[in-house]
Parts: sequence; structure tokens; C-alpha cells
Amino acid sequence: MASADPPARKGLPPEAYEVVPGESYRPYVPPESSIAELTVKAVLIGLLLAVVFGAANAYLGLRVGLTVSASIPAAVMAVAIFRVIRRGSILETNMVQTIGSAGESVAAGVIFTLPALFIWQRSDPTIVVDLLQVSVIAAFGGLLGVLFMIPLRRYLISREHGKLPYPEGTACAEVQVAGEVGGGKARLLFSGLGLGALYQVLANRSGLALWNESPSLPLPKKAEIGGDFTPELLGVGFIIGPRIAAIMFGGSALAWLILIPAINMWGGDDTVYPASIAMSALGSGEIWNSYIRYVGAGAVGFAGIVTLLKSLPTIIESFRLGIGQVGASGGGELPRTQQDLPLKLVMGLAALMAIALWLWPGVPVGLLGAVLIVIFSFFFVTVSSRIVGLIGSSSNPVSGMTIAALILTSLIWVALGLNDGSATAKVAVLAVGAVVCISAAVAGDTSQDLKTGFLVGATPKRMQVGEMMGVLASAAVMGGVLVVLNESYGIGTVDGLAAPQATLMSLVIDGVLNASLPWGFVLLGVAIAAIAEFVFKLPSLALAVGVYLPVSLMTPILVGGLMRRALTKKYEDKGETEDGVSILAERRERGVLFASGLIAGAALVGVLIGGVIYAVANRTGHEDPASIWHVGHGWSELFPGSGVAFGTLVFAGLCALLWRAATRGDAT
Repeated sequence: MASADPPARKGLPPEAYEVVPGESYRPYVPPESSIAELTVKAVLIGLLLAVVFGAANAYLGLRVGLTVSASIPAAVMAVAIFRVIRRGSILETNMVQTIGSAGESVAAGVIFTLPALFIWQRSDPTIVVDLLQVSVIAAFGGLLGVLFMIPLRRYLISREHGKLPYPEGTACAEVQVAGEVGGGKARLLFSGLGLGALYQVLANRSGLALWNESPSLPLPKKAEIGGDFTPELLGVGFIIGPRIAAIMFGGSALAWLILIPAINMWGGDDTVYPASIAMSALGSGEIWNSYIRYVGAGAVGFAGIVTLLKSLPTIIESFRLGIGQVGASGGGELPRTQQDLPLKLVMGLAALMAIALWLWPGVPVGLLGAVLIVIFSFFFVTVSSRIVGLIGSSSNPVSGMTIAALILTSLIWVALGLNDGSATAKVAVLAVGAVVCISAAVAGDTSQDLKTGFLVGATPKRMQVGEMMGVLASAAVMGGVLVVLNESYGIGTVDGLAAPQATLMSLVIDGVLNASLPWGFVLLGVAIAAIAEFVFKLPSLALAVGVYLPVSLMTPILVGGLMRRALTKKYEDKGETEDGVSILAERRERGVLFASGLIAGAALVGVLIGGVIYAVANRTGHEDPASIWHVGHGWSELFPGSGVAFGTLVFAGLCALLWRAATRGDAT
């Protein structure tokens, strides 16, 4: 391979954050440069990280219902590894994080759905779960997620550059460039990384838990406001900016300050399905879990349909361009940084997987199920890829999209008379939802990775090959991971791994097939999204995401977005630096670098804590291994309320440090 060094730069150009035509953006590594990218060492390191992150996040997700995006931790580890061995280009670093981050996204899609099989198995021994079944579903879902994202790349990543911030993808690019450039930028980034990591160790409820990182304030009528005051959410808010952050917070405020009190007053002392006890006995969180999740699922489903309809012209254009690329001798006429895998190959592989899903007995979906998988996967890949462009992969409401897919699939099964009351019908519907869920999760990660590659100047088709490698590696071990965790702890049990999303999926399937789904709440969500979209002209998808997710996640994101707004107001009329760069752009870059470090440090340590807990639990047999090193719980018993107050003060200090880094730090 010919080698040409990229021109010397201090970092990403200011256009990385501005609304400019994607075709005119000049990446860090120019299209005419040809440096090492898809190499053996990059692939091997990436595959190892994919397996590690996938296993750690499977445990973490089954325990608490959330996974941690691995893109930024993988990028940080790639930078560190290549610094140690003193060999590796920035595009090899990018390839490592592309392959490595696939493990987390596959794990997220798997643990949100397939553990329902273990839950059903306890009451119905005819349902059999094996390693191959889980791994094949994971592989098919992951590959479809990558393949269906390919024709969307030119539109979502290139043409929407600056309009869709892709916060984690941008942060990954900053991590890689800072690692390449070194100097002040690297110090600023890694100081944020160290602070985010330290904060996570001290505050994480599975770490030392020195203070309460998730304080909440109960309000009258069971309304509630609170915040998960973590570095990664603050950093995401700063990167995505004030508008999207405010709209998402508005959705959460609607749910927690209006809908929950209204539902509570409406229910009174009655027991309202799907809850099994009186409304008056339910807390705010229980009302959210029992009812608002369905409202959010309806809102996300409707907003996703609207998003797809709006995107149809550009999707068709993307396909047209892709077909043109097939006829252009493998894309040879295109710049290196615009070459995707041929659309002919993409559609051929997707068709082969649909046929395999139809014929393979381990996934009893039949021809209809295989067709639905392809249709729903493409739809939700489009929705997921756009959502993560707004808010990042960690807040991607994949479970909400999966609920919508399961509801539609279950309704089709009922309408066509395929619901015979047997376990086979339930497993078939779940298999459709699982493949769709995994494809949506992987598509979100692929979108972030392709954005990173767009900014640094990687070759898309090589990244797409790397993404598929990471999917296959993590899928190969996922079946074994789930079986081991189920046998060790019990998935979906009170004293084991709660698997909250998978439990909800099993309830949705049983509810529709048995005609007991709370349709009123689902339709309420549809109405909310429709009013937001057509009456108030708001981006309904961002609002729907806010309705579906807890307000505690949205509060720190709003804080970060407001800080970005304050920075803009402070420096928008301050002119330019001696290098001809606007002072606002320079301050913004400093803030984004530090925020990227916060996200990277907290996310990396979050994954490591999950791995440590898993290792300690297997070695000691302790039911709650994290409680062994908890320190903060003792403080809370001695000084009630101290954890909340102290945690709020520490988060305020974290905000002050981010502001200082943006306004006073030396990034040159």
C-alpha cells in the first residue's frame, strides 16, 4: 500500500462542527492520502475488544437495564495500545474502535430481548434455549444493522453534516486526533478522561458510591424531578447543544411532571392494568415503569414513522447513488473517503440472510417472519441512525423501537390466525423483535463509527467490513455469555439479574397475543407525538425519546446543553484568534474536547466496573458483589441526606471545571 502522510494539523478543522456540505468538508486525513487502515493488528485488537465489551455490557445491561457505549472507550484503548507499541496510524486506531465497539451494540440488542426465552422457559419447559440459537440471531441482526446503514451513510453522515451532531462519533474523532497530535489538545482531552474516570469510580452505585449520583426531588401528586449527575451525560449535553437537549427534557418533563400525576389522579384507588396493585400504592417510578413506558413506545413508534416518511426522498436518492456506484467499477471514480461497499453486495447479503432466517429451524419465524424482519429492520435502522445523530448511542431508545416492532408483529400474527396459543408463536414473535432490536442497536453504533471515520478521513467500505467482523466475533460468544449468566444468577429472577427490558418484552408479547395490551397508553403516546410534530412543529422524535426515557437522564443533558448555549452567547461576537479561527470556535472545541474526555473516562470505567463485578461474583459467589466495596452507604446511614447534597455539589463542581476548560484552558 502506498503511503502518504496527512498534512500537519493541530486537530479537527472548525468545519467539523459547522453546517457545511459534506462533499466540501476536508477531513483530518485527506482523500488522496493512503495510510495503513484495515491491518492485521488493528483487526486482532478490535476483535478482542469486541468480545470483552460485549460480555461486560451483557452483565451490566441485565443487572441495571442500561449499557454503556463502547465507541469512546475503544478509541481511548486503541490510542493507548498504539502508543505503547509505538506503531499504528490514526486510521488503524479508528479501525480498532470500529470493530471493538460492535460488541457493546450487539450485547444491548441481545439482552433487551432474548433473555425473555429464559423467563418463559421456567414456566414452559418446551421452550429450549441453546448457544447456537442466540448467537445466530445476534449475528443476523447485527449484520442487517450494518448492511442497511450503508445506503444511508451518504445522506445521514455526509449531507446532514453539522445538522446531526453525532456526539459520540465526534467525541471519538477528537480522541483519535488528540492522541495523534498530542500537546495541549491531548492534555485537555486526557484531563477530562481522568476526571470522568475518577468521578465514575467514586460515585458509581456499583463502585465506591461515596455520594448519590442520582438525587431526586419528590413533588406533589407523585410528580418527580431528578438527575443522573454523571460526567458522560453532561458531556453528551454539551456536545449536542441546547435545542435538542431542551426538547428531550421537555418530553421527560411532560411525562414526570404532568402525565404521572394525571394518571395517578385518574387511577385513584383502582387497580389499572398492567399494574397488579392499586394506583394509589404505586410510586412515581412504578407508574413510569407500568404506564409511561407504553406511552413512550407509542410516541417513538409514531415519530419513527414520520421520520421515515420525511426521509424517503433522500433514502431513494441514496439508493440511486449506491446503484450508480455499482456501475462505476467498484466506486473507483469516487474519492477514497466516499467509497461504500457496493449496493449489489449489500442487497444480496440481506436477501441471503432473510432466506436463512426463513429456512433455519432454530428461528421459527417462517417466510412471513423473515419478510417482516427485513422490513422492520430497515425501518428502525433508519430511525435509530437518525436518533443517535441527535443524542448519541447511550440514550438510543432501542427498547422502545423494539416494543413497536413486537406490537406490530404480534398484531399481524393475531390477524392472520397464526397465534395458536403455543410457545412456538411467542418464540417466533420474539425472534422477529430480537433481530430488529439488534439491527437497530448495531445501526446506531455503525452510524457513530462512520461519523468518526468521516471526520478523520477513513475509508467507509473498510470500516463497514470491520464493523461486520466485530458483529460476528461478539455474536459468537453472546450465546455462551447468556447461558453462563442464567445458570450463575438466574435471568429475570428477583434475586438474580432483573433483565428489565426483556421482562417488558415478554409482557408485551403476552399482552398482544392474549389481547391484554394497554392500548390506551400506547395511543396516548401516538397523540402526543402527532401534536408535537404537526401542531407545534417540533421534532417529534427528540420529544418522544424524552417521554420514553427517565427524566433523570435528561436533566444533566439539559445542563450540558445550556452550558453550550451560554458559551455561544459569551463568545459569538468576540472576533477571531491570530490563526484566523473564530474565538467561539476555539472555545467550543476546548469544551468539546474536555466533554469528550468526560464521556470517555466515565464510559470506560463503567465497562470495567461491570467486568470486575462479574469476575468477583463468579469467584466469591456473593449475591451483590458491588456491596463489598461500597463506602457511601455507611455515610448515608450516619448522615441522612448527605449523599444527595454532596453529590449535587460535586456535579456543580464538575460543571465549573467544564466551563473553565472551555473558557480558560490552553488547547494550543
